[in-house]
Amino acid sequence: MRNYARLEVGFERGEGVWLWDAGGRRYLDAISGLAVCGLGHAHPAVARAVAEQSARLVHTSNLYQVDLQARLADRLAAISGLDRVFFCNSGTEAVEAAIKLARAWARNRGRGAPVIVTVEGAFHGRTLGSLAAADPGAEKIFGPLPAGFVQAPFNDAAAVERLLEETPQACAVLVEPIQGEGGVRVPGAGYLAALRETCNRHEALLIFDEVQTGVGRTGAWYRCLDEHVRPDALTTAKALANGVPIGACLATADVAECFQPGMHGSTFGGNPLASAAALAVLNVIESENLCARAAETGAYLQEQLRAALGNIAGVVEVRGRGLMIGIELDRPCAALAAQALDKDLLINITAERVIRLLPPLVLNYEQADIIVATLAELVPPFIAEND
Repeated sequence: MRNYARLEVGFERGEGVWLWDAGGRRYLDAISGLAVCGLGHAHPAVARAVAEQSARLVHTSNLYQVDLQARLADRLAAISGLDRVFFCNSGTEAVEAAIKLARAWARNRGRGAPVIVTVEGAFHGRTLGSLAAADPGAEKIFGPLPAGFVQAPFNDAAAVERLLEETPQACAVLVEPIQGEGGVRVPGAGYLAALRETCNRHEALLIFDEVQTGVGRTGAWYRCLDEHVRPDALTTAKALANGVPIGACLATADVAECFQPGMHGSTFGGNPLASAAALAVLNVIESENLCARAAETGAYLQEQLRAALGNIAGVVEVRGRGLMIGIELDRPCAALAAQALDKDLLINITAERVIRLLPPLVLNYEQADIIVATLAELVPPFIAEND
């Protein structure tokens, strides 16, 4: 089906930040398979874990105990400060689980027709519930969308509070700590903490969608930990198993208790293969201190990008955290993805006018310099030609 507008290239192998096409041409991957391959490509520890586990046991289903899944849940609970984990296969599934969990929590408290507050410009996935939460415009194509969502402006905790005050059925607030698909938009300092205080005052759940920001991407295991804000639930996926499909919804014990056997599930969720891959990823990030490395290399990359592009008319802003970086132009720039490909660099354009960079956490300074030099070569003539 014609779901994707693919670039004219395919890849046969990868190593670290590099990918090679069938002709042997090498590309620097500054998008990591859309924030998935945080350890880069063909990481030996992940490859070993997948090979050894696939030779032993791939899948049994959640009808039975899955030891590796339990071990992974313990690790995620220890990292996040949350108590329980539900495993699925993707970020959008994790968000669906969080939505169902919030509604079950509200119904347990006698709140009929529960409503969840979300934020304009958000992206939570492509299932009907996730679309309804983030993109009311999808009603025109995929309607009727599930009801029960209202939106506040981005980076406006006071607006969220007003919605909670005006909506008696409101039971939760669902936000990305940094908007990814929305253009790598970073809210102001104190925003997440203000949401926590607001949710506490109104007895509403605070849910962070950390599908893109999590697992080291922004320089911490999860962005909310860097802000010292504990949510009631958190979604994670993408980089968790470095390309093996996995997702998870984490929650506090009292919220998690709202799910009872039969209320929600996943055939493949947390199977032995995916759990083994994810455990290997967590071990590497911890042993190689990749959260700190992402913060350091990301700060360097942003500094160099600002030096190279910040004074160019047409460049609005270079922003981000860690190795989640956006370069906003004052005009649509989709053509830059193909132009960068011609220069052996993989980038992504989101929100029409934002160059999004999500390189592997193992990126070094020399490789960061290649990204900067290539974009410095491409962006000024693109702006000049499109005035």
